[in-house]
Amino acid sequence: MRIGLRLLLGYFLIVAVAGYFVLSIFVQEVKPGVRRATEGMMVDTANLLAQIARLDMQRDDVAHGQLAQAFTQLNQRPIGANIAGIRKDRSEYHVYLTDARGTVIFDSAGQAVGQNYSRWNDVYLTLRGQYGARSTRSNPQDENSSVMYVAAPVLEQGKIIGVLSAGKPNSAMVPVIKRSERRILWAGALLLGIALLIGLGFVWWINRSIGRLVRYADGVSQGESVPLPTMGSHELTQLAQALESMRMKLEGKAYIEQYVHTLTHELKSPLAAIRGAAELLQELPPPATARRFLTNIEQQSARIQQLVDKLLVQARLESRPGLEVAPLAMATLVRQAVAGKEAQAAQRGVVLQVDELEAITLTGDGLLISQALTNLLDNALDFTPPGGVISVCGERRESHYLITVSDNGSGIPHYALGKVFERFYSLARADKPKSSGLGLNFVQEVARLHRGGIQLYNRQPSGVVAVFTLSL
Repeated sequence: MRIGLRLLLGYFLIVAVAGYFVLSIFVQEVKPGVRRATEGMMVDTANLLAQIARLDMQRDDVAHGQLAQAFTQLNQRPIGANIAGIRKDRSEYHVYLTDARGTVIFDSAGQAVGQNYSRWNDVYLTLRGQYGARSTRSNPQDENSSVMYVAAPVLEQGKIIGVLSAGKPNSAMVPVIKRSERRILWAGALLLGIALLIGLGFVWWINRSIGRLVRYADGVSQGESVPLPTMGSHELTQLAQALESMRMKLEGKAYIEQYVHTLTHELKSPLAAIRGAAELLQELPPPATARRFLTNIEQQSARIQQLVDKLLVQARLESRPGLEVAPLAMATLVRQAVAGKEAQAAQRGVVLQVDELEAITLTGDGLLISQALTNLLDNALDFTPPGGVISVCGERRESHYLITVSDNGSGIPHYALGKVFERFYSLARADKPKSSGLGLNFVQEVARLHRGGIQLYNRQPSGVVAVFTLSL
């Protein structure tokens, strides 16, 4: 299971468990909360009606008193109240009045007059000066038929002369309770939905950040030059920096090992030639032979010096953290590079020409670009015979500037097309020894630093085209 899914499941499980307990407590408190609020209202109602009942009992005309008249007219017309979506058209109150012995002398339902209610809790406790209330089922077999009664004493000069009890069926409170429970459950579902969306967003952010690190690690493992990704948190930034530090150390180690290996391999041949020539010179050969051996030593020493110098330039280039950028007029820069090789081209009998240069300004390192163009021109001169032509042109294509160097020389063998950019890989020249094999690798590195590229392909009927691309 992926770490993001594990985080999401764990987070959602915690939220769901916490939400369940909170919602369960809220839902369980709805019913008793509504009943407590209703009971408080009924206490006020019972005490208010008890004052009216006291006047009726003083006149000894309870059956035709104000209380009886009020309940007779109470439900003659619909109330028509809309309480938060709950319709109320009639009063659900059941009120009865007992005398000091607990005998019912008034019943709003007209059913219990004359009955002895002295043993019911509401009447029994109130007659003894306590708070009297009870909840009784009107149908013993139906738990939803319970009615809540709250009693208030009828006082005359501090003496209890009767008890007024107001009752309200619990079924009248069911719509309010159900509505509150529904709203709480909907709010809980909405809360869980929002929590899930937050969790998904959090997991998406984590997966996106980890995905960046994975792509970075994959790119590094494949030898690509991948920039260090930007992380959104301090911890992930530290992890990315640790990976970058590890990459740099591993690349540094591999870089040194590769350079030592290739340098040893490249130096082996000229050193062997120098050593062989020195051994032969110790035998005092004829002057002409000695001069030939001395010339060989000089050439091999120059080759070693050239190889070391170019390796140092290559190492400095590859270890550069960035470019010394400035606005560059590319037409001027290309013409200067071509002008620097005109004398060498004339000496070899090669025509060096600039065909067409689109005037454009880009930001880059002028010295590196100039050196890269010089390397491309050197390669073209090495493989172009006397009387040949080397042409240079530059044009803008979308978001890149393309510098094309074309010659009509011997071309590149097919087996070498995929190897010419490898370090120390070099092809034999017609009139001079192999080069160091670092020139095209240098050009490739300069193009990479400028977010561009370099391509070589053979042209027909002969020659090579080099396309040096720089990002604008």
